Order: sequence, then C-alpha cells, then structure tokens
Amino acid sequence: MVIKQIKPSETWQIRHEVMWPDQPFEFVQLEEDELGLHFGVFEKDKLVSIVSCFISDDEMQFRKLATLPEYQGLGIASELLKHIFDLAQKKSLKRIWCNARSNKKSFYEKIGMKDTFQTFNKAGQEFTIMEIYL
Repeated sequence: MVIKQIKPSETWQIRHEVMWPDQPFEFVQLEEDELGLHFGVFEKDKLVSIVSCFISDDEMQFRKLATLPEYQGLGIASELLKHIFDLAQKKSLKRIWCNARSNKKSFYEKIGMKDTFQTFNKAGQEFTIMEIYL
C-alpha cells in the first residue's frame, strides 16, 4: 500500500463509482477541488481509495473518502485517514471534521471522531458532522 498526493481529477472516478453512482459524473466534481489536497492509496499501482482535504485557518475538513468495494474492509481507509491526521498535526491544526454518511458513523467513531449531532440530507442521503480536536 502506497499513499500519494494526487490531482483532483484522479479522485472523480472513485467518488462517482463508490459514493454517487446514480448521479451525473459532474456531481462529484467540486468547485473547490483545485483548492484542496487530494490523496490516494495505491495497491500495485492501482488507485483504490481517495480523500480530499480542505484547510481553513486552524482546521481541516476532509471530504469524499471512498474506497473501491473490492478493497473495503481491509483497513485501507483507516490508513488513509491516519495519513491525513498526521498531516494535520504537522501543520498544527486544531480540528478535523467531515460530513459523514449517518450509516457510516461507527467507522469514524472507531478512529476517535465524535458525532456533533448536526445532521442534514443531500441527494437522499443523511449526513452527520463528525469531528476530532487535536
């Protein structure tokens, strides 16, 4: 497993396939993508997991964490999050947060994130804001 910084456009296929397959491809392309840091996990040169990070002041929001279905459950996303949490600490950030799908809340709790109980819906999915203070 190798984690590397990637271009925003390299995240779009996995975002679409894993998170929003019923939406148009453009739905997963964020206006702010060019402002973020994007990371991918490669297994034998194949991109299998991605995340996008956006830093503002002393906090980082990560978005669009996604792993190809055949690679889920292997700890890949957890390693990717560990990588960006380490990055946040090196940058002396105070808070990391994300909009988590409510049905994935337990995954984020396992890595120490807390539910803020601030929820919302987007395109038929319920989300809750998860956070961790460093």
